[in-house]
Amino acid sequence: MTFILVFFVTLQNKPQKHTQLMKASEVIADLKRRFPNQPEYHQAVEEVLTSIEDVYNRNPQYDDYNLIDRLCIPDRIFAFRVSWLDDKGKVRNNMGYRVQHNNAIGPYKGGIRFHSSVNISILKFLAFEQTFKNSLTTLAMGGAKGGSDFSPRGKSDKEIMRFCQAFISELWRQIGPDTDVPAGDIGVGAREVGYMYGYYKKMAREFTGAFTGKGLGFGGSLIRPEATGYGNCYFLQSMLATRGLEVKGKKVAVSGAGNVALYTTKKIMELGGKVVSLSDSGGTVIAPEGFTKEQFDYIFELKSYGGRMYEVPEKFPELKYYEGQRPWKLIKCDIAMPSATQNEIDGSDAEALLQGGCFAVSEGANMPSTPEAVHKFIDAKILYAPGKAANAGGVATSGLEMAQNSQKLSWSAEEVDQKLHDIMKNIHEKCVEYGKEKDGYVNYVRGANVAGFIKVADAMMAQGVL
Repeated sequence: MTFILVFFVTLQNKPQKHTQLMKASEVIADLKRRFPNQPEYHQAVEEVLTSIEDVYNRNPQYDDYNLIDRLCIPDRIFAFRVSWLDDKGKVRNNMGYRVQHNNAIGPYKGGIRFHSSVNISILKFLAFEQTFKNSLTTLAMGGAKGGSDFSPRGKSDKEIMRFCQAFISELWRQIGPDTDVPAGDIGVGAREVGYMYGYYKKMAREFTGAFTGKGLGFGGSLIRPEATGYGNCYFLQSMLATRGLEVKGKKVAVSGAGNVALYTTKKIMELGGKVVSLSDSGGTVIAPEGFTKEQFDYIFELKSYGGRMYEVPEKFPELKYYEGQRPWKLIKCDIAMPSATQNEIDGSDAEALLQGGCFAVSEGANMPSTPEAVHKFIDAKILYAPGKAANAGGVATSGLEMAQNSQKLSWSAEEVDQKLHDIMKNIHEKCVEYGKEKDGYVNYVRGANVAGFIKVADAMMAQGVL
């Protein structure tokens, strides 16, 4: 009788075969219903879910815990008014946000963006992407993003300081070295980070690594300003090596003229490549045979004090400025490195790049290619590196800054650069491991998404339903 009872219980508790499959299209449709008018967020989620759908469905335990819904929706979102005084004594008001998306593998980590375009959709997309990007680095960092529709352009230093202090007066309780570690992003450089960190330090009464991207004199890391651009170039080198190619002698189109674009250009030139374009929101400057060192040094200095690209031909008449245009249809290139903002390469731009002989795209910005453009790149089987892999060098070096802060140490530039190089090489290897298809083509989008997803998903499963 005892034997029969045990046998019966065993049968009852035997795991039942899981037949329900996650359909990415249904999840995305539901998210669109629940969170309407958030196109950037929907786009980012769709790219990831379509890549991981088969992996997710081969692991039914994920669906038993509704993991996909929990992974798509942020843990929490803070939204607040930021009131500050301009130089004329007038009260100005902006909105501030922080999206804490997922902290399964480490404290929330992601930049703060100050730009007039900032809204919840953009920050949710960035925080979602950041979660997988941070996972790829192998460092202990979760995903977050924050910002405001405040634009530093045209503001005095004192106005920017007052805004930063007002912003942090609302946010400081939600961040900290083991909770949520912000950094810079578009519109937020060393100056803005310094003002925000200073006010955080005053309010929290502690000197800890609560921000990254700080000044070298108070906890910052060497190579941090260069890291995203350099890291993108290191990833590109690994990607080219799979086809026996190198950067030397190649024509490279770069968009943007911020830190990412400028340091990408600097490293490409050091590697012997020819950078044929740089741009800002006003237009693009083209250098058919590549920028000379003198031309690049001038542009670097010009952008450091807020100059505009249309000023470049005034100094160098041989360079042509195209107002209101992006680089992709203006000149043929071997390699494209979009380093400005999201959705800057659309389907027609992708077509122009492919027709012009472009065989590699490595993204320095976050999601700079539209879904149509991505499909064209992958269908053409060119080397295509999505931003969550190729531009992970910035947050990787932020993670290294966190490690230095925790140990109260400062590593040399050579040490940080070598660690960055190793991290980007490891990310590339993971992308190849999970992205290699039967015909040998490496789908880096799939590889990056699957590698990032598995680490976060397994950590969430191990920690239960939170």
